[in-house]
Amino acid sequence: MGWREWVSLPDWGITRIKAKVDTGARSSAIHAHELELYEDNGHTMASFEVHPRQRSSKGSVHVVAPVVDERTVRNPGGRAELRPVVRTAMSWRNGVWLIELTLTRRDEMGFRLLLGRQSVRGRALVDPGRSYVGTREVVK
Repeated sequence: MGWREWVSLPDWGITRIKAKVDTGARSSAIHAHELELYEDNGHTMASFEVHPRQRSSKGSVHVVAPVVDERTVRNPGGRAELRPVVRTAMSWRNGVWLIELTLTRRDEMGFRLLLGRQSVRGRALVDPGRSYVGTREVVK
């Protein structure tokens, strides 16, 4: 895997999203716009919009997912934030596996999806000198 890759989140209908692979980050994060948390039959749910394209709100995808955890994560400025955590399938190359994503605003970040080391551990080796090892095409 390179330091940036095209992946898909098939459970959410996202066929192509550019991810930054960051082994220095433990957790993964996705840009969650219009995030709302609510209770449904005793379970905390997250409703949010994902903008799969960098620097664009076109092609927004509405997602509703159960919150599986809350995690304190240091943001890029070093400030601790308590974030909701959801799970979804991620597809890259010929593999599909379950990942956990913290939900946060990534407006100022260059990538809408950050893959931390927990998401790739035991599944891919990361070569920080390469990009798009998987494909530049739509990931299925």
